[in-house]
Amino acid sequence: MIKKSKKSKYSAKDIYVLDGLEPVRRRPAMYIGSTGSEGLHHLIWECVDNSIDEAVMGYANKIQISLLPQNRIKVSDNGRGIPVEKHPQTKKSALETVMTYLHAGAKFGGKVYRVTGGLHGVGVSVVCALSSLMRTEICRDGKKYYQEYCYGKPTTKVKEVGRCSVTGTSVSFTPDPEIFKKIEFSWHKILDHIREQAYLTPKVKFEIKDERKEPTKEYTFYFEKGIESFLSYLAEDEKLIQEQIFYIKKEIESALPTAKKEEVNKILVEIAFCYTDNIESEELSFANNIHTKEGGTHLTGFRAALTRALQNWGKQNKILNDKEKIDGEDVREGLISIISIKIPNPQFEGQTKRRLGNPEARSAVETVVSETLPDLLEKNPRDARAIIQKCLLAAKSRKAAKAAKESVLRKGIMEGLALPGKLADCSSRKPEESELFIVEGESAGGSSKQGRDRRYQAILPLKGKILNVERVHLNRILSSKEIKSLIIALGTAIAEDFDVSKLRYHKIVIMTDADTDGAHIRTLLLTLFFRHFKTVIEKGYLYIAQPPLYRIQFGKEVKYAYTEEEKEKILKDFKGKSISIQRYKGLGEMNPGQLWETTMDPQRRILKKVTIPDAQEADRIFDILMGKEVLPRKQFIQTYAREVKNLDI
Repeated sequence: MIKKSKKSKYSAKDIYVLDGLEPVRRRPAMYIGSTGSEGLHHLIWECVDNSIDEAVMGYANKIQISLLPQNRIKVSDNGRGIPVEKHPQTKKSALETVMTYLHAGAKFGGKVYRVTGGLHGVGVSVVCALSSLMRTEICRDGKKYYQEYCYGKPTTKVKEVGRCSVTGTSVSFTPDPEIFKKIEFSWHKILDHIREQAYLTPKVKFEIKDERKEPTKEYTFYFEKGIESFLSYLAEDEKLIQEQIFYIKKEIESALPTAKKEEVNKILVEIAFCYTDNIESEELSFANNIHTKEGGTHLTGFRAALTRALQNWGKQNKILNDKEKIDGEDVREGLISIISIKIPNPQFEGQTKRRLGNPEARSAVETVVSETLPDLLEKNPRDARAIIQKCLLAAKSRKAAKAAKESVLRKGIMEGLALPGKLADCSSRKPEESELFIVEGESAGGSSKQGRDRRYQAILPLKGKILNVERVHLNRILSSKEIKSLIIALGTAIAEDFDVSKLRYHKIVIMTDADTDGAHIRTLLLTLFFRHFKTVIEKGYLYIAQPPLYRIQFGKEVKYAYTEEEKEKILKDFKGKSISIQRYKGLGEMNPGQLWETTMDPQRRILKKVTIPDAQEADRIFDILMGKEVLPRKQFIQTYAREVKNLDI
């Protein structure tokens, strides 16, 4: 029985009804994912999606995106233009209805738009709600119209302002600083997204301009071959094991009936894929041009059909038998694939659409691949054999890796708490307060062990440079003594047995010397975490220590400089005095007290958190810098060499 408070009353006046777009302003993250950088850029994507919808339906072939001064964004297309006549339900202009009502738009009926990428009538109104100022300009039926809005509400009526010789829609908006505390649009983020959309929308010109400051930057993207060009771009630094990429495109009747006869019920499936000599795979999936970063039913259908088709072809051509088998994991090794579908009424999981849930999408993709891939394999037998051999090699490596992994786990269990001898562990058993410092060399290891706080700081010294895990199978990785020690210390296991909930430390700090060798070791460790412990990075558990470069002393006064600029500032403050400057080449040059004071003390240290804002781009750069191919690495170094300051040789 719950005791009722006499003071607490619950009546009709406590029921709030939010008008118009007020729910969006109250809970913006529900509609755009966050009010940080991702949500801010999501506003642009929603406007661009509407223009792409026009292009996909064949009504537009040019889309322009402009970054203007004072945080203003403008998106224009040469589509049909949003209707401006009175809407029969709202009794307001159709333009005003689309811009200021949730769930309003032509995308619900199924006649005007077959497939759409926007939020089905929600998207542009959400942008309107979260903008301090928005203006739409419409060219339609030879006339030009405009309307302005503030915080989701119209400030003017729809007005006719002149004549037009073309048709189209232009939307400009300024994000509300009360919603977005930091308004900073990333030119590179926008370029990457628009390039991706241009690949997915062939024969449509995308123009991007940055007019925020002089000189104006401008890019144009236009791709005749769509995702075939996209695949070539993704594989440009890779060595293909086949002579040509495989491309599939087919429209198929949906497995689910429509509620209304007039609604279009077809799914367009488009796939491009190839195999490289790499061991990593890269699978990009899209539904109505939306990048489903976590995959979904369309990706599941492709994987199942690809595995089955390769298994069948291998058996028919006597490459595979009962002893030599391949499974889905083997088939994905070295695979670069793009799966793009156009589907009516997509069901995305979550407002930011990271995963597709339509069961008919899996059926459609699986059917199309099963019907077309066997013919492709027959017409390209040399490529087919190379792919099967690649899969067989992956299967052998997988079995060897399984045996090696079981050996490592067994060894850890036999050694008690699964801790390597070189680890100086902390006394705390609470991961949320425990820190692991991965230290380069015995000298630095000795100093850090003496200087640490033993209650919550553990030290794992590594001997020399660890194995470069880029393009190396797991069985070879697990043969490395240093990597095995790290895996056992972390407690998470690896590969399919990886379990981040068993991580023993929620702060893992890479602490290496401030020289080229230290930078190389740090890069090798980052590569290892990126390839095999990515969840640790995603959860924000990985850090890089920032030891000082200089110890500057005047008399009894000592200051530390972490950058060249900081050193110069300190020297100016000590001007004209007898100064002693020590340049730290390695952590081992610091005594335990100095190392604690500068690099390990939570009250004074500087740590850099490792993040993955763009896993795809990070994957590409790691591939260039740590892969086998020399030419891409040389080109990368030549491109960015001038940006390197204070190179320590």
